[in-house]
Formats: sequence, structure tokens, C-alpha cells
Amino acid sequence: MLKIAIPKGSLEEQTALLFAQADLEIKKGARQYNPVINDPRIAKVKILRPQEIPVYVEEGYFDVGISGLDCVTESGADVVEVADMPYAKTGTGKLKMVVAVPEGSKINDPKEIPTGSRVSTEFPETTKKYFDDLGIDVKIFFSYGATEAKVPELMDVIVDLTETGQTLRRNQLKIIGVIMESTTKLIANKKAWADSRKRRAITEIKTLLLGVLEARGKVLLSMNVQATSLDDVIAALPAMKKPTISKLYNSEYLEISTVVEKNQVNLLLPELKAKGAEDILELAISKIVR
Repeated sequence: MLKIAIPKGSLEEQTALLFAQADLEIKKGARQYNPVINDPRIAKVKILRPQEIPVYVEEGYFDVGISGLDCVTESGADVVEVADMPYAKTGTGKLKMVVAVPEGSKINDPKEIPTGSRVSTEFPETTKKYFDDLGIDVKIFFSYGATEAKVPELMDVIVDLTETGQTLRRNQLKIIGVIMESTTKLIANKKAWADSRKRRAITEIKTLLLGVLEARGKVLLSMNVQATSLDDVIAALPAMKKPTISKLYNSEYLEISTVVEKNQVNLLLPELKAKGAEDILELAISKIVR
């Protein structure tokens, strides 16, 4: 039913992992760019550059795709943003499109960039609009990669995406402005979204993918506790909503279950034990569907 475009490049590995964890494994055969997903809702899969995906989705070659907000904005594609997908090559998936100049430059604000400056970027349309809004006439050069390597010999300024800023700092560049924040987006063709059958399938796929992302970094804790210690244990527990409490059969003990952040567990377990929790289990979570 659905034709899906998957991003190639820096997002490819993490996208494949996400789909696999959602039980929608992307299986590559002899034709690497035409994998398959064994799911009745998905008829076709194609791996493409993320810069191309928004336009192909808009034109209806694909019903749904995954790309960055930066690519959607740069292309000007008229698509439905179905969901924000907080993941990237590393980290939580939040990227920034920044303006950077050589470390030794006296320029500390984009408004100080002189007219006629040479700007290298993979986002010429977004960059042009940004500098037009500032009223600065710059010369924009499209970059085919390694944008940070072009200053100061060839360019005066770069506009590039960064997650941590480390690559820019390694190349002796400093960030002087942020054009936009970008995250990975699940996007859909407008006609496909208006089709009730396809919309339901897209929504179901979205639910599975977001369920995996929601579960990342979280674990389920289950423990037994005597009724006299219940309030103390509950007070120590962070919970998504309220912990689940069940009475054990023919016993004075209660079972408590709750979801917590994985990075809290090592400090939390000794505290829970000290407050009276027993038989504590830490369980991995594959999906959380809200």
C-alpha cells in the first residue's frame, strides 16, 4: 500500500536501527537501494538522499518519507509533517543550522558580515533568505561537502548543520548565529494523507516508530514492598504518570511497577532497597505507545 522513502547517508544507519526495533526491519537484497519491509502496509521502499525526499514525497512518487526539517525547508516542498522523530546520527536528533566564521575573525554577529562576503553552504535557498532578511548582499556558493574546509582560503563564511559543534571547532571556526533548529521528520504526501486508508497505515507506522523512540533510555522497574514501607518507596520513585500497585496473593506485600530513565537506575536501586523495596527487577522496554 505505502511507498516509503528512507534517507541515505548520516541518517541511514540510525533509521535502519529504528525500523528494526519497531519490528519493521529493512532488508536489503542485491539491489541495495530497493530494500523490502515485510509488512502488509508497506509496498515499496527506496533509499535516497534526504535532500531529495521532500520533493519526491510532494510529487507523489512516495506516500511517506523521512528527512530533516532543514531539507524540507530548503526544498520548499509542500508536504504534511506527520511527526517529529527525535533521532540523528548521534544524540537526541536536534541539529542547528549555523553561521560560522574563522576563529580569529572580529565578526561576532551575522549582522556584522560585510556586503559581498563569500558564503559556502549546502542550503543556498535558506541561506539567501536569511541574509536577504538581514539586508546583507552576500555571494552564495553551493557546497558539495566538507563545507568547513573552504574557509578562509576560498570562503569568508559558512552556513552548515551541526549537532555538537565539534567539527567546526576542530577546523578553527566559531559559530556567530543560528538560522534554524532541525530535527528528523516523518513527512507525507498530501493526497496520501487525505486518503483514509493510507492515512490509517501511515498513522500506524508512526505509532510503532514513536513507540521505539519513546522507550529509548527507559526501563521498567518492578519490586515488592511491605505495606508499611509503601509511602517511603513511592516517594523515591520517579514515574511517567503514577506507579502501578498490586497486592500479592495471600501476602502482606505489594508489587510496584513503574517506568524510569535508565540513567537514574544506578542511584535509584540502592535508595529503593534502603527504603524497603525487595526483589527489584529491571526490565528492558522495546516500545512505549501513549
